[in-house]
Amino acid sequence: MKWVLFDYGEVLSHAQPEADRGRLAEASGVDPGRFWQGYWRHRLDFDRGTLTPGAYWSEVLERRASAAEVERLVTLDVQSWSHVNEETVTILEELRASGCPVALLSNAPICLADGIERLPWIQAMNARFYSGHLGLVKPEAEIYLTVAAGLGARPEDFVFVDDRLVNVNGALSAGMAAVHFRDAGMLRADLKTALATS
Repeated sequence: MKWVLFDYGEVLSHAQPEADRGRLAEASGVDPGRFWQGYWRHRLDFDRGTLTPGAYWSEVLERRASAAEVERLVTLDVQSWSHVNEETVTILEELRASGCPVALLSNAPICLADGIERLPWIQAMNARFYSGHLGLVKPEAEIYLTVAAGLGARPEDFVFVDDRLVNVNGALSAGMAAVHFRDAGMLRADLKTALATS
């Protein structure tokens, strides 16, 4: 039986809405352009768990962030990534109903992982893996191999789905089949092909 291994952000969830992005930048008190440069520049270290929330947001703000600021920014950040893509989740549910096991592999710091875990539909997945808990990030081959080992499966037993080609290529380098996510309609067709041929 093949596993389908889903990315979270911009696959099972929508991209951060502009209104949420605006609230994050406003709460930071930093010029929006500089805020988003810092947000992404340090994000993989945050995802990996190298940076604590306090250290990450201090890097983004370019000054020491207070505990209250960190709490506020974490809350807004989690909210911004919590907008479900109903069409993709429907595909996930169809796979589960057909007997195909599904799992999650997300580059997410622990505080974001905790927020994702509170989403009611996420519990329907057979397994969920977050970079902040693993100390590894996509697209490093080791993270895909760690997930496969954790599920007692081989890399070739997986079809990985991600919106970022660099992560798709990382999965391919680890021996998994992979699908580049563009929209739910194309995903349904791509998965049908990948599951039939993998």
